[in-house]
Amino acid sequence: MGMLVDGTWDPEATSESVSSERYERSKAQIRNWVTKDGSAGPTGDAGFKADSGRYHLFVAWNCPWAHRTLLMRALKGLEPHIPISVLAPKRTPEGWVFDPAEGYVDKLSGTSALHEIYANGTQNYTGRITVPVLFDTHTNKLVSNESAEIIRMFNSAFAVIAENKTDYCPENLRTEIDSWNALIYPKLNNGVYRAGFAKSQAAYDEAVSDVFETLDKIEAALEGQNWLLGDRMTEADVRLFPTLARFDVAYWSAFKCNRRRLIDYPNLWGFARRFHALPGVAETVKLEIYRRGYHSKSAARNPKGIIPLGPMVDFEMPSEPVQVDA
Repeated sequence: MGMLVDGTWDPEATSESVSSERYERSKAQIRNWVTKDGSAGPTGDAGFKADSGRYHLFVAWNCPWAHRTLLMRALKGLEPHIPISVLAPKRTPEGWVFDPAEGYVDKLSGTSALHEIYANGTQNYTGRITVPVLFDTHTNKLVSNESAEIIRMFNSAFAVIAENKTDYCPENLRTEIDSWNALIYPKLNNGVYRAGFAKSQAAYDEAVSDVFETLDKIEAALEGQNWLLGDRMTEADVRLFPTLARFDVAYWSAFKCNRRRLIDYPNLWGFARRFHALPGVAETVKLEIYRRGYHSKSAARNPKGIIPLGPMVDFEMPSEPVQVDA
């Protein structure tokens, strides 16, 4: 897997426990916040003021955590203000890398691998190299590699320059939003990975049960309403969609989450198509990249690297909004 150790790339190092049967995702370490005036946020250092063109976002199309940030960036209309560089959707001994021949270029500084960005933007960093990561071009420092916090920055701190002023995490709905997030992240967003990377039958059974219990719960909650909180779309919907976008073409087969497909859930399937139809969202969805990326050659999950041709998914099928009785 590889990681940085005291600022130096070690392709053999790993932060994961080799003895645990259950997959455990490592926590993000870089937790500064961009704020409207540059004051300190809930964690990290001060000095990161929301300005147009100051920050650069590094993402990968196949990463669901990066997808969150691309969605919020698109929904808020921040594309002109926060440029991006996209990493190649493949594993290498250097971790996440760029591939200019395929159009994946570091548009900020021309590096060849993301670990160079981490090494340049932090001091003696030790840890995994992950996307998304937000980089401050004024201080040449990494701001954050925690996707949940980056999308809140995009929603709030950058509101003054955003084209869309909608608040997707209003204070009066924060408790409900956080409640959905607290369910969806461990049991669904990360639950599919717990299933795919399980090292025992018991760990797999537990993870898959969590995935489908959560899908069942969301399906029931969406009965008669458009979004998780009713007729108001929120951050909770943004965090749900990347998993749904990948479910049938990737998690269903590659991670053995095959009890049911997304299209077997009428309300969730309608939700996914409604969300996909929102301005800017379709451009962030790359189904063939998901299909190929999650079925890439892997000694544990796909030793011959055979990529399935199906199932076919069409998020552009019309989905009428739910009509709620007055």
